[in-house]
Amino acid sequence: MKLLFLACLSPKTGNCTTAERIRAHIESAGHTCELRDAADFKSSAEVASLIEQKPPFEGAIAIHLFKGGRLLLDTQVPFGVVFGGTDINEDVKVEQKRAVMEQVLLKARFAVAFTDKLKAEAEVFLLSQSSKIYVQPQDTLFIFFGSEGIKTEAAQSFCWSEFLRRSGVSGEDVEDLHVFLLVCGLRRVKDPLYLLEAFSEWHTENPLVVLIIIGPKIDPVFTEEVEAISKRSAGVYLAQERSQEELHAAMRRSAALVNSSVSEGMSAAILEAMDLEVPVVARDIPGNTAVVQHEVTGLLYSSPQEFVRVSQRLLVDGELRERVVANGKRYVEEHHSLDHEREAYQWLVDTLH
Repeated sequence: MKLLFLACLSPKTGNCTTAERIRAHIESAGHTCELRDAADFKSSAEVASLIEQKPPFEGAIAIHLFKGGRLLLDTQVPFGVVFGGTDINEDVKVEQKRAVMEQVLLKARFAVAFTDKLKAEAEVFLLSQSSKIYVQPQDTLFIFFGSEGIKTEAAQSFCWSEFLRRSGVSGEDVEDLHVFLLVCGLRRVKDPLYLLEAFSEWHTENPLVVLIIIGPKIDPVFTEEVEAISKRSAGVYLAQERSQEELHAAMRRSAALVNSSVSEGMSAAILEAMDLEVPVVARDIPGNTAVVQHEVTGLLYSSPQEFVRVSQRLLVDGELRERVVANGKRYVEEHHSLDHEREAYQWLVDTLH
C-alpha cells in the first residue's frame, strides 16, 4: 500500500521524531510511506492533487488534527489521524479551528491519542467519535535499537564539569551542585521562562541549586527573549544544544528533569528521564499527568512556588527520590513498548485497505 504521511517536520521536535518512528513501523510491514511536511502545502486541494498523481497514493495519515488533518479533507482516499497534543489541548478553544477538526475526525477512518486523557478531551470538545479513537502510548523517543530492545543511551565520554563550564556555570564546588535540567525546544508552548523568577530566588537562598535550560532554538524571536532573561536571572543558564547521547548523559548527572510546558501531547524528555532513572518534576497539565503520578512516578507542580517546594523536598527525602525513580523506570518498561506501538500502527494501517 502506498501512503502519504503529513506532519509538522520542524527539526528536532517531538512531532518530527514521532512521525519518523511511525513511518518506520509502517514500512516494516511492507508498505510504502512518503513523509511530507504539512507546512509545504497551502491547501487541501494541493494535497488532493498530489495524492492523485501516478502512481496514486492509496491512503494517508496525518499528525495533528488541524495542521495536518485539514489538508486531507479534499482527498478521496481513506486516512487516519494522530492527535498532536496542542490540537486537543489548545486549538479546540478556537471555534473556527474546532469546526475544521470536527470535520477531519468525522471523515477519518481512525484517530490515535497518546493517552486516555487526550482521548477524553477530544470526546468532550469535538463531535463524539469515541469508537474510532484508539489510545496508543508513545514509545520512549530518541531510542537506539539493538538486541536488548529499546533503551536510552548516554555518551560514555561525556564530561560533566566541561558541560557545566560551557553552560556558564563556574566555581570550585561544581561537583556539589544540584542541577535541574529543563529540556525543551525554545518556543512559547514549552514556557521555559515560567520558573525563572522563583528559581532565582531559591538560588539566592541556596547557591548550590541551578537551572540549566537546553534544547533546539526553534523560535528565533522567542529564543532571544529566553537568552536575555536567562542572563539576568541568578542561577539560571542556557546551554548550547548537545547530541542526544550527550543530553542523556547530562540527564543522568542531574538532580531532576524539569518540564514547564503549557501544553504537551506526551513529553519525550519525561519518558527518557524515567528510562534513565532520573526524577521528573513536571508542570501539572493533562499531557504530563497522563505519565507522571504525583509522588509515584514523579512530582507535579501547579505554580513556580510549588515547584520550589517539591524540588526542595526531592533533595532531602531520599526515600521519595528512590520511589519515583523506581516507579518511573517500571512505568516506561510496562507502558511504552516499541513492539506494541509497531503492532498497533500496522494494524491501523490495515484498516485503510
